[in-house]
Amino acid sequence: MANSEVRLRKPTLDKDLEKLTFTEQATHFVLRSWTGVGISLVFLLIAMAVASSFATGTQGAVVVAVTAALAAYMAMNIGANDVTNNVGAAVGARAMSMGVALVIAAIFEIAGALLAGQGVAETVASGIVDRAIFPSPESFAWAMMAALISAALWINIATLANAPISTTHAIIGGVIGAGAAASGFNSVQWDAIAIIVVSWTVSPILGGVIAAAFLYFIKEFIIYRDDKIAAAKTWVPVLVSLMAGAFAAFLANGGTNGFYDLSLDKALLLGLGVGLLTYAVTRPIVRRHAEGLDSRNQSLRALFRLPLIGSAALLSFAHGANDVSNAVGPLYGVVTALRSGTAGDTATIPLWVMIIGAFGISLGLLLFGPRLIRIVGNEITKLNPMRAFCVALSSAVAVLTASAFAIPVSSTHIAVGAVFGVGLFREWYTRNSQRRIDYIRNRGNRIAPEEPSANPDETRRRYLVRRSHFMTIVSAWIVTLPVSALLSAAVFLALNALFT
Repeated sequence: MANSEVRLRKPTLDKDLEKLTFTEQATHFVLRSWTGVGISLVFLLIAMAVASSFATGTQGAVVVAVTAALAAYMAMNIGANDVTNNVGAAVGARAMSMGVALVIAAIFEIAGALLAGQGVAETVASGIVDRAIFPSPESFAWAMMAALISAALWINIATLANAPISTTHAIIGGVIGAGAAASGFNSVQWDAIAIIVVSWTVSPILGGVIAAAFLYFIKEFIIYRDDKIAAAKTWVPVLVSLMAGAFAAFLANGGTNGFYDLSLDKALLLGLGVGLLTYAVTRPIVRRHAEGLDSRNQSLRALFRLPLIGSAALLSFAHGANDVSNAVGPLYGVVTALRSGTAGDTATIPLWVMIIGAFGISLGLLLFGPRLIRIVGNEITKLNPMRAFCVALSSAVAVLTASAFAIPVSSTHIAVGAVFGVGLFREWYTRNSQRRIDYIRNRGNRIAPEEPSANPDETRRRYLVRRSHFMTIVSAWIVTLPVSALLSAAVFLALNALFT
């Protein structure tokens, strides 16, 4: 009888222990999520304290401090949603782990924001609505606060829904809605808006075309060659040098917020010199890594891992230079408006304003970014290091170009456009490339790595399902600006009613 009781009790005890284990795991999960929220709240308080210390004696110092907290909240949402595009391709191609990707992106986001972010931030602060038309500096401050609140809330909702939206759409929609509610549609500078909208339309197409062009070059001159490794040893250093030279030219030609500024011709010469120096350094490195590798695609992927990491870092710098404006532009507008008591006053963006945006973006990425990194890197099209390198390099070139002209483009548009450009190009190239066909024949009709599966269901899974992601992302892009504008107008009217 006693033995039977023991036998009955043991399973019950095991079940109780399992329940206890599951409860403990659930508790750790909940605590981990709440830890991120707690760190975020601490950062908001730090942003308020920093703003208060620098805004002492400024008219409306409390408003500046609250706006700084909202800008910090907006920056963290940008990091959680938008920065994923920078490293998603590299993570999806398994060129780097999630942890390494997060650290690299965080460091270069901060560098890009602090060194090259001022021009676009000025555009967001003063180029969307005419500050001089506002009834008072306080009215302009409420409008900027409303824009930050509406944009940040919409991005937060999109992040929770796993939707990579355009944070640039969100903030510009917020500024338009609040500006129109504050002083009518005449306050909106529609000519500037038209230029920005055109850039939104062109930028994803440009990103896709540039990425497809790079991939075409890699396929023609490296992948479908009899000796892939020899071709890679020739051309990989050239591609890396092109990336480094373009980056150096951008920095030299106004890309450091005035710290170091050369004329365009001198900047191009400097870029050429940096490119040649990079070629001299990377050529022996690539040759050393290529020793003993077989002439197959798997070997090429190993050789492209390091360039891919470099291009992801460059894209993170470019994103920081362009998209930090979405967080600090409105804050800068409030600071300048309340500093002198006139909404039309302009000044150089204070360093503390840029620091709040730069560190906020990186903190949001580290705490909440991994989920959307997987979507961009894995679910749109199948990526390997060569394709991911094309995506990152083309995105960086397009975003850096826009930053040089102080145009607030959407890095989400460009990066996702580049990913789709690579995927669609692969479909076209698989069906139409004569070089690929000849390569397969010379190899004894062997199926090449890009060959579609003989299984129709597998072909549909690899190509057609991705188009559903395209429609979902485009739909999110379309609704973001009007939703942010309407929400911002409502928030402004509420703030204006409460505090005036």
